[in-house]
Amino acid sequence: MLSATSFAPDPDFEWNPYLEKLLTGLLEFGLRPEAFDKSRMDQNVKRALLKGNSISNQLDLSFERDHLNRKLRIKLEIDINPPSGSGFAYSYLDFPLDFEVCHQDLASNFSLKIHALLCRPYLKGRDWYDFNWYVKQNVHPNYVHLQSALNELGPWQGQSRTIDRDWLTDALTKKISRIDWKEASADVTRFLSVPEQQSLKLWSKRFFLQKVERI
Repeated sequence: MLSATSFAPDPDFEWNPYLEKLLTGLLEFGLRPEAFDKSRMDQNVKRALLKGNSISNQLDLSFERDHLNRKLRIKLEIDINPPSGSGFAYSYLDFPLDFEVCHQDLASNFSLKIHALLCRPYLKGRDWYDFNWYVKQNVHPNYVHLQSALNELGPWQGQSRTIDRDWLTDALTKKISRIDWKEASADVTRFLSVPEQQSLKLWSKRFFLQKVERI
């Protein structure tokens, strides 16, 4: 299990050592994707890209059967200076072998999604689709993590204000009141099946204000 120091920011992080180990591990299962470090020196989020058709062929993805030569792209990102206060959880998976995965817990992940939809300078309907998903799962935000994120980046940067449910309800209500929900739903439509698209007709100020009440 990782120690607390394992979660400390690492300004000197580089993808290459990890990509080499990842490619070696994938090769043992007959997977031969290409890996590229897409990081920029001036950004805290370091990006890498895996691409190739060996992954989709190995997994026999149904939506790829008519396009066997199409390359599957997997984007990897790591924040070298993330906001503090996140919680973590551990899950155990058994494919292709038994292994443990440490990941951010849902409450903290929900906080970052709220930060994105409050602070993003443009409308992204997928933010609100995700928001709705968290609410339906009865996930409540990690307010400490959200406060740290808001203090680090966005219109509330550096204000060190206390973030609680009342503040969040007010901020979300103001944001929801300014959104063109037809435009927001149009951003999501192409990612959903026809039956799922019908639920987007409910997207409105009233619909999302009721979602806020459930937080």
